[in-house]
Amino acid sequence: MGELQRVFRNVDRIVESGLNKIYPGCVVLIARPGEILYKNAYGTLDFERKTKIDTIYDLASVTKVVATTTAVMKLFADGFLHLSDTAGRFLNVEKPKGDITIFQFLTHTSGMQPYSDLWRFLNGRELLEEIIRIQPVSEPGKKIVYSCLNFITLMAIVEKVVEMPFDKFVYGIFDSLGMKITRFSPGFHENIAPTSIRDGKRLIGMPDDELAYYMGGVSGNAGLFSSVEDLYIFMDSLLSGKIVPMSVVSLFTQKIVEVGEGKRHIGWMCPASGTSSGDMLSEKAFGHSGFTGTTIWCREDGLFVIFLTNKGFIKRHEDEITRIRILLHNAVFGGIECTGPIF
Repeated sequence: MGELQRVFRNVDRIVESGLNKIYPGCVVLIARPGEILYKNAYGTLDFERKTKIDTIYDLASVTKVVATTTAVMKLFADGFLHLSDTAGRFLNVEKPKGDITIFQFLTHTSGMQPYSDLWRFLNGRELLEEIIRIQPVSEPGKKIVYSCLNFITLMAIVEKVVEMPFDKFVYGIFDSLGMKITRFSPGFHENIAPTSIRDGKRLIGMPDDELAYYMGGVSGNAGLFSSVEDLYIFMDSLLSGKIVPMSVVSLFTQKIVEVGEGKRHIGWMCPASGTSSGDMLSEKAFGHSGFTGTTIWCREDGLFVIFLTNKGFIKRHEDEITRIRILLHNAVFGGIECTGPIF
């Protein structure tokens, strides 16, 4: 048996171990720029309908990198903003939030609280505007605290700069690459993997994330839906300099921001022990995860893994999938030889 085939058989065994216990089904794609090495679909959407390679999943927080970070990178590369620009330059927001920089929002060093329950009382544009007004709870720049509010604020900044709705702007990027499936809140489709139940109804094609849902389905922190094949186009384009120049990609994905005990890249996550990245990746790798059961991780040589599940269909809040993610990424990144950095 060839070494690659051994890796792929291990991948099958690992992800199949979570079927019907952690998630009803999943899709895996392993690739390098310009080359898909392996892809497979497993299980079902809902214990009945078979999962397909082109099944569409709720990306949850993977939205933060595919949509929001990409939008900021594009505006950065085109000279519309820089990382030291403050929220107050673009938004009508009081200090101290007005002094928080784009860099601090992207790296979760803004001092903002992790989440908000304002969705219980507000919706639509009113909810967005109230989130923008929320002030930090700690001094910016002192520690890394992961916050969805950072990326919702970044969405508002992007909209202000481009003078159009956020979804319309990012669709322009996606469509130029041939990403025709990746959309916010696509609504019901028989090939969309359902997630959890809200208000007595199973969510299909609307975001599982509360803030994204009650803002109307479009948000900077969550709400994007996609397939592994569309995400392959995204990663291939990113790593080939088709979205922004490679120097910009390198800045956002290779710079290590270390504050206190935490480490981040700019917009992207940095590998850490015990997290979805697994044990084999160096700090030059980058990726992101979503609570619906989605991940993208990329090694510095361009080898990447896309793993999409709808674990919320079985249990919305649990961490059992973390072990599957670690085993999967260890099998791939430990089993396929590194060819050297591409940056």
